[in-house]
Amino acid sequence: MNKQIYPLLIAQFLSAFADNAILFTVIAMVMQSTQLAGWYVPALQSVFLIAFVVLAPWVGGFADNHPKSRVLIIANLIKASGAGLLLCNVEPLIAYCVVGVGASIYSPAKYGILPELAGHAFLVKANSWIEGSTILAILLGMMIGAKVADYSIVWALTGTIVIFIVSALITMALPVRVLERKTCSGISAFWQQISSFFITPRSRFAILGGSLFWASAATLRVIIVVWAPLVLLSKNATEIAELTLFLAIGIIAGSALVPRLIPLEHLRRARIPAYLMAVFIMALSLTESIWPARFTLFFIGMMGGMFIVPVNAALQELGQQSIGSGSAVALQGFFQNLAMLLAVGSYTFAAAHKVDPVFAMLVLGLLVLTATFLVSLHLPDNKDK
Repeated sequence: MNKQIYPLLIAQFLSAFADNAILFTVIAMVMQSTQLAGWYVPALQSVFLIAFVVLAPWVGGFADNHPKSRVLIIANLIKASGAGLLLCNVEPLIAYCVVGVGASIYSPAKYGILPELAGHAFLVKANSWIEGSTILAILLGMMIGAKVADYSIVWALTGTIVIFIVSALITMALPVRVLERKTCSGISAFWQQISSFFITPRSRFAILGGSLFWASAATLRVIIVVWAPLVLLSKNATEIAELTLFLAIGIIAGSALVPRLIPLEHLRRARIPAYLMAVFIMALSLTESIWPARFTLFFIGMMGGMFIVPVNAALQELGQQSIGSGSAVALQGFFQNLAMLLAVGSYTFAAAHKVDPVFAMLVLGLLVLTATFLVSLHLPDNKDK
């Protein structure tokens, strides 16, 4: 494995840690307030996703046409400014949208730089490391962020700003490299990229599969915020974070196992853990006590990790061979965040109309099961088809 991947692992770990610390800080703000309605948390998730959808035609080309290591620094500073706005008591929906702008710039550069550092032979392994360290960062970010936020919102936000800046400084250790081929950006170029990238069933599966995973993950997370206090009697942000700890551990376990089980040449196998993830989501809706819920969340996470790692690796390799790895990740970001926006927006609407979160979770599992079948219907066995 290229040793230059290690600074990337550390930098993106810190950035993902701060991303989730901010989210659970805002969740703590909502739970501590008597004026904010139950739909506010899914609304926050929605404004975060809007930036990915709106900026998708530009962020991929920006990542491919500039040194990706420097793009990562810019993105971290934007996210730090969003945390600063929260610290200055700016409306959380606006401030968290700024964090989303930084995240939308960060993602194509983070995943787009992997093929440059790892190459084909280690791409799935590098993705498993990135995915595993990201989930570990999510786990620690939500746990520590929630605990600090329950103690002091100001200290939690100050800490995230510092972490974003440290991540930017570590990123300076990555190589400054620009591909000779220039990637066009803008709306017309973006639609051309969609047309050219969707030619093969393999690339369609990579895009739609990633969209399915993240839409279901984002929706499950916001449902749990309402479901856990109702069914498991969770009382604060820390207890909800402790519950989702098992989801994160499961994703780490799945990410670690998948390089041996689903190499790029057998991408079709990824549909199996996706089906199982849907089944476990439905099983979670039937649980009523803490330990069965924790174990079920662990298996949901494990199946999700085994599904998304090979999908991401396939997308990066296909992108590097065609429209550029950064542009391919931005394209994936557009579709997966549009799917997340629609899914979370639908749940926000349902929550505003008092839909039972248990019923919402059951419906989510059924939708994931159906979508997995439709997405993988025409996926060929042969890598080259």
